Amino acid sequence: MLGPREGTVPPFRHTTARAWRLWRAFGVEQSDPARFYGLLARDSARHVASHLPGEGLRGQWVLDVGGGPGYFADAFEGAGARYTPLDSDVGELSGLGDLQPGTVIGSGMQLPFADGSFDVVYSSNVLEHVPEPWVMADEMVRVAKPGGLVFCSYTLWFGPWGGHETSPWHLVLGGHRARRRYERKHGHPPKNVYGESMFAAKAAPGIRWARSRTDVDVVSIAPRYLPRWTHWVLRIPLLREAVTWNLAIVLRKR
Repeated sequence: MLGPREGTVPPFRHTTARAWRLWRAFGVEQSDPARFYGLLARDSARHVASHLPGEGLRGQWVLDVGGGPGYFADAFEGAGARYTPLDSDVGELSGLGDLQPGTVIGSGMQLPFADGSFDVVYSSNVLEHVPEPWVMADEMVRVAKPGGLVFCSYTLWFGPWGGHETSPWHLVLGGHRARRRYERKHGHPPKNVYGESMFAAKAAPGIRWARSRTDVDVVSIAPRYLPRWTHWVLRIPLLREAVTWNLAIVLRKR
């Protein structure tokens, strides 16, 4: 349930209870994807809406770069948004069956849209899967309207889930050896292959990228899933790479 009527969402808060719910859900991503992606999608809609004035997502045209399963379409459309997913992988976009109407197949590093097309440009846990993440982030800013919101978050390599299904062995063995360990144990390679479809994303380059742009205002740079009282970790360079878990960068285009 997203709220008492279409287009409304419950207030968003970086609480400890929310962080605990998300942490538990990440543990069942493979075994119970409906629980994981459903919770994450509803949380995402609330998070984005918290940075929008007035009626939040109602009437906003949202581009989801790396849209993934249809849970996100349900959450954003349920909040009153017009939703356009883009992905390079049809299998990801068809996670709930048929493709969403208006689905676009393309590259996040070369978005097939005109400048200033969308009210909200959103991406969740995709930057760590592209070889040139800041090219993709540049493209997200390009297709946002003046005054539009850009929300991109990504999983940090040195965090507990940085290796995705190879976690936490990526921290001990490194990406390539953790991949080989996974193959030996499960008899097949991981879905997210280090060096091919997963890369070592870090907080520092993202913070530098956001602060270096002259065409945006930084709305927020914060640990996406952690409670607010932990956000001070971003001020400590090495600690933030290990503790932040997932970095959310929120910008408003000038």
